[in-house]
Amino acid sequence: MDRDLQLLEAWRAGDAQSGTLLFERHFSSVYRFFRNKIGDDAEDLVQQTFLACVQTKDRFRGDSSFRTYLFKAARSKLYTYLSKRQRQRDKIDFGVTSVVDLGMTMNRMLVRNEQHKHLLHALRMIPLDLQIILELHYFEGLRGPALADVLEIPEGTVRSRLRRGREQLRKQLERLHRSPAVAESTMTNLADWAKDIRDGVLGKGS
Repeated sequence: MDRDLQLLEAWRAGDAQSGTLLFERHFSSVYRFFRNKIGDDAEDLVQQTFLACVQTKDRFRGDSSFRTYLFKAARSKLYTYLSKRQRQRDKIDFGVTSVVDLGMTMNRMLVRNEQHKHLLHALRMIPLDLQIILELHYFEGLRGPALADVLEIPEGTVRSRLRRGREQLRKQLERLHRSPAVAESTMTNLADWAKDIRDGVLGKGS
C-alpha cells in the first residue's frame, strides 16, 4: 500500500502520530504552492488547508493520491482567500487575472539568483490558473491525470493550458529580461530552473 495511504488509515484508526507524519511529508509542497502567490500569508493558508483535510479525512477514498487531494484543497483555499480579499461583487476570473493584477506583492524576495527572481516574478504575472498549472507541473512534478484532478478539468484541457501557460510565461520573461535569447534559455531549461528553486528556497526543508 502507498505510504500516504498507510499513514492515513492509521490516522483514521486513532494514531495521531501518523497524522503528524503525513502532514510533515507534504508541508513543504503545500507551502510552495502558496508562497509565490500570496507571500507572507502562506503559512496561514497552509494551516487552513491541513485543517480542512483533518475535518474531511474520512471522505477521502483513495481514488487519487493524498498529495493530489491536498493540492485540490489548497487551490480551493487560495481562490477563497483571494476572492474575499478583493471584496468584489463580481467573481474573479482566474483564467485572465494574475496575482499581480490582484495587488499581491512580495514583502521579501525568495531567492538571490537574478534569473530565479525573474522566473518567479514572471509566473506571478500570468493568469493564476496558468501559474498554478505550471508550478504544479514543474515544481511538484504533477502530470496529466493528477493535474486534471486538482484543477477539475479534462486531461485535454490540461495539455492546452500547459501550452498557453508556457507561451505567456515566455512573453513575460522577454519583457523582464528584454532579451528573447535569455527568455528562450530559461524556457529551454525550465525544469532545471524549477528544481533549483524548489530545492533551494520555496520549500521549508526538503
